[in-house]
Amino acid sequence: QVQLVESGGGLVQAGGSLRLSCAASGSIISGNAMAWYRQAPGKQRELVATITRGIITNYADSVKGRFTISRDNAKNTVYLQMNSLKPEDTAVYYCNKLPLMGSWGQGTQVTVSS
Repeated sequence: QVQLVESGGGLVQAGGSLRLSCAASGSIISGNAMAWYRQAPGKQRELVATITRGIITNYADSVKGRFTISRDNAKNTVYLQMNSLKPEDTAVYYCNKLPLMGSWGQGTQVTVSS
């Protein structure tokens, strides 16, 4: 089953911006806290940002002040606005609910060049 669909990734220069989207089915977005993860080449998947069923958010230290997570329950979508991108942000980005479903979407590739 495909329940999570990430999109919006691409190639961008350092200092640029991207907005990622995560569409979900089965009322996952409205009914759960949500999170964005990323996995860089040669590294394990890491937590990037979370948002509660309300609007409370938390961020990894590496992205704090640059990334913003938000949700639109009416559209069953979670967003990740990424500004001031750095080469070390290069990774495949995934969304999921909290607690984790155990299954993941295909992710969306973000590549930041110098």
